[in-house]
Amino acid sequence: MKKLTVHVGNTYEIMIEKGILKSCGRYIKNVSNAKKIAVVTDTNVAPLYLETVKESLVKEGFEVINYIFEAGESSKTAETVMRMVEFLAENRLTRNDMVAALGGGVCGDMAGFASAIYLRGIDFVQLPTTLLSQVDSSVGGKTGVDLPQGKNLCGAFHQPSLVLIDTTTLRSLPVHFFSDGMGEVIKTGCIKSAQLFEKIENEDITAENIEDIVYACVDIKKGVVERDEKEQGERALLNFGHTAGHGIEKLHNFTGISHGEAVGIGMLMISEAGEKAGLTEGSTAERIKKVLEKYNLKTEDENSAADIIEAMQSDKKRTGSGINFVMLSSIGNSFIHPVENEKIKELFGI
Repeated sequence: MKKLTVHVGNTYEIMIEKGILKSCGRYIKNVSNAKKIAVVTDTNVAPLYLETVKESLVKEGFEVINYIFEAGESSKTAETVMRMVEFLAENRLTRNDMVAALGGGVCGDMAGFASAIYLRGIDFVQLPTTLLSQVDSSVGGKTGVDLPQGKNLCGAFHQPSLVLIDTTTLRSLPVHFFSDGMGEVIKTGCIKSAQLFEKIENEDITAENIEDIVYACVDIKKGVVERDEKEQGERALLNFGHTAGHGIEKLHNFTGISHGEAVGIGMLMISEAGEKAGLTEGSTAERIKKVLEKYNLKTEDENSAADIIEAMQSDKKRTGSGINFVMLSSIGNSFIHPVENEKIKELFGI
């Protein structure tokens, strides 16, 4: 087992081990006095892992209920979360009880948000089953939903009590979703670790040899979150590619393009712009493009750059006068570059 401890808020552990879902109840019991646990999952994950998790929890004496929602980003709405909260209330969960998020990033974001607002906050654990959620969204306490005006505009910081990462779940992922997660792995290397980027650039990363990659990504994010929990500074670097990426997702109405694909295109757009502006080392964008292609990720979108820029205006990184873009000086080295509204099109060569 690989183990990391996140020292923020109530300190919590991240455990990475093949097959850990089968014994999740034992680890959860070590961090919780809950009598009842609500397992939140989706229609894709429930048939694969819900019974395994329930069996382990019941074995440890927990009363288990479950809430299943329709899989997909289109379900990531305030309405879905309110239905979750009402489900918790109907089943009379108390402040001592707990929510378990079993699934990918959409599940973790919504179950975490529901637990943040129910009774003004109850504990929850993350049981991430996708690569994207294992390397990124399950760690750090960001929870929330999308609004028609933009992605993740409604949410709360609510740290989990425990994160259990079972990399065997990645074997059941369709190729598309593995690639989606690799988008976030590539991002992590771009902003913080040239060594990690070179590893995924030069080696063939698969579900069978991913464990060290997952650990490296989580270790990097853990450090960033400890230094800047509420995204007042360094944590914003984790949004590399996300400003344009969220704009692209919005233009697609959060369907038809995955988060990792959109972020990949966003990383490429801002790196090309950085090179033209003399802020980013030459050949950086080309290296990113090649590694995106290697892991079957898109490198362009059918929407125009002008439309993507317009869609960026609702992004959370905006300020009163512009947008704070995350840029690279080189692979592994990132910085925040504020751009005034009237100069954004110029940055992207429009």
